[in-house]
Amino acid sequence: MNAFAAAVLYALAWAVARLPWAVLRALADGMAHVWWRLDAREARVARRNLELIRPELDATAREALLLGILRTTTRQAFETLRLWTRPAARNLRDIVEVHGEALFDAAVQSGRGLIVAAPHMGNWELLNQWLAKKTPLAILYRPPESAIGEAFLRRVRANADGDVEQVRAEASGVRTLLKRLQKNGVVGILPDQQPKAGEGEFAPFFGKHALTMTLLGRLANRSGATVLLCWCQRLPGNGVPKFALHVEAAPSAIADADPQRAVTALNAGVEAVAQRDFAQYQWTYKRYTLRPQGSGEGNPYAGL
Repeated sequence: MNAFAAAVLYALAWAVARLPWAVLRALADGMAHVWWRLDAREARVARRNLELIRPELDATAREALLLGILRTTTRQAFETLRLWTRPAARNLRDIVEVHGEALFDAAVQSGRGLIVAAPHMGNWELLNQWLAKKTPLAILYRPPESAIGEAFLRRVRANADGDVEQVRAEASGVRTLLKRLQKNGVVGILPDQQPKAGEGEFAPFFGKHALTMTLLGRLANRSGATVLLCWCQRLPGNGVPKFALHVEAAPSAIADADPQRAVTALNAGVEAVAQRDFAQYQWTYKRYTLRPQGSGEGNPYAGL
């Protein structure tokens, strides 16, 4: 039943993705404006994040930036439908700039293992397809609450042209990643999702403490693997989306044995990526829900 429902969702995604990009862009921009006008959940969360980390903005500047964030969010959603339902080889032609590929190739060939830290910046689904074309890899993911949703994600992410193992974010999955790294393999991790209480440490992120995963640092420390920051950044323009893919060395302290130093370095690296184009980062996510014990702070998203 789940597989059938996922197939139906895929058919719908395929049909929508066949529309001309000019139509999809108009739909995306219209949806963003509706979200903003109706103060939808995405608008409320992004606005609260701006209030938390960009308090210097006046109301007019904040709302202008908010609308830009919503527009990039909706455009990315329609872009992703195209990426999920077209051949990966076709999708990769939308990457017109690659920066740091030699760094990536050297890390793969080093025999140390490689951890790709891929922040929620630009279009990470296109990044996945580029990585799969370059090398076999395992990607850690947090499964949706819906079994149908998970079946759908597994189907569309299998569209990548290469050897990609999708690993659930659970204890057995972590062991799978460590074994792959110890055999000099490549793993991909989205490093900026808030972990469960007890599975992370607090560290500054855009000036406000955020609970941050210690998993990436532990894997790097135990395996000795190289850590690279990678992201696919959307280039300016209203035509068919084109992207620049970036590969950069992560801060070395990410692999520090001290988890506090490791997560501080991780957040600094992700923040530097997000600063490249602030509106392309995923600000519709509740990044600061859990607060440090004893801080007296409540959930800043309560009531949204």
